[in-house]
Amino acid sequence: MNNYYLLQEAEAASYGASVYIPVLAMIVMIALGVPVWVLLGLGSIAMLVLTDVLPLSLVGESLFDGIDAFALIAIPLFILTGDVLVRTGLSNKLLDIAEACTGAARSGLGSSTVLGCGFFACISGSDAAGAAAVGRMTIHRLVDRGYPKAYACALVASGACTGILIPPSIAYIIIGLILGISASTLFLAAAIPGLMVMISIMVTNAVLNRISGYEDAKTGFSWKRWTKAMIDGRYALLIPGIILGGIYSGVFTPTEAAAIAVFVGIVIGLATGTITWRDFPKMLYSSAKINGIILPIIAMSLPLAQTLAILDIPQSFVASMTALTDDPVHITLLMIAILIVAGCVMETTPNIVVLSPILLPLAQSIGMDEIHFCIMMVTALGVGFITPPLGLNLFVVSGVTGTPVLSVARYAVPYVIAMLGVVLLLAFIPALSLWALPT
Repeated sequence: MNNYYLLQEAEAASYGASVYIPVLAMIVMIALGVPVWVLLGLGSIAMLVLTDVLPLSLVGESLFDGIDAFALIAIPLFILTGDVLVRTGLSNKLLDIAEACTGAARSGLGSSTVLGCGFFACISGSDAAGAAAVGRMTIHRLVDRGYPKAYACALVASGACTGILIPPSIAYIIIGLILGISASTLFLAAAIPGLMVMISIMVTNAVLNRISGYEDAKTGFSWKRWTKAMIDGRYALLIPGIILGGIYSGVFTPTEAAAIAVFVGIVIGLATGTITWRDFPKMLYSSAKINGIILPIIAMSLPLAQTLAILDIPQSFVASMTALTDDPVHITLLMIAILIVAGCVMETTPNIVVLSPILLPLAQSIGMDEIHFCIMMVTALGVGFITPPLGLNLFVVSGVTGTPVLSVARYAVPYVIAMLGVVLLLAFIPALSLWALPT
């Protein structure tokens, strides 16, 4: 009997090394700047070879089976919709509407910039795309209005975080696919949390503006201006209306809504003469480049997630955490800390694919609903978009304007704090995520 236990302990120790070595190797590769999809693929292969829990020949099958999902078709379609919006000039119309709604208030241009990011999030589902598109259109206007350039960049980078938080969101499509949850359900649950993040950024900007006096609007609200902006932007409002209205009413699936939005955007562009047939190759190429970054990461993450599941890593993690503490508050704070740190060093997509199957059992062990967990996870990971060393949005606006990343990151600190406050509210008040779901 003693020999049996010794063998079991030896096997467990062997599996432990077989898991830890590839994980450490992936951390080193992240530090060296190796592309994420490459390090995930190499980590998966190394773990399979060392543990021998699955035949290596199944890696190729897992890659293609994992991305052969109807829900994933929505990702390139939403990316293409965002590109169509920019090329047709409809994104400018959305910003005009946002400025007509909030531009008369003190810090109005800053608030309208964040609201414009929210409008763009309702169409593209991507943070980086929103940061680039809105940044090109608004940062110089913010500087002319009196904002420091680095602060204007930080404001746009923070506002663009709504890209993965306000439905439709690519992040919710991915986490729904991984955990087997309807993307439409997640979109509905994410409506209030996404708005909370957007409002927290607007309020933070208003407070900072009042302290520093960057901007002071001189004109009052004009119904005439608002009506004109709404009429001029009616086609721009039509696209998010189709996407959100169709999904929330149950008429369309997210994939169908994305396809219809692309079609409507193209028809509007051709009818108004803002795009021509010659623009199609450029639009498809631009969207394909972004999609070519996302899908390989998903594909390479899936074998790693399957290997971790077969090795019972999620169950072992739950046992380890609950052995430290069984207090739901402590465990919730621990999960948030893990997600914040992970979001700072790695992109959202691999974090979702790798961490969600590991953390969901821990969340369920303290009675957290799976929908509630998904909302908390994506929102916490969203903080990483404006947090070094990764801080994708920081690098995007830095590239657009030539402003040093560290200068932008310094001004982004108050927005990080504001978003963390929203994460804590969502974590400890489940009703904010579950309000519209059947009980």
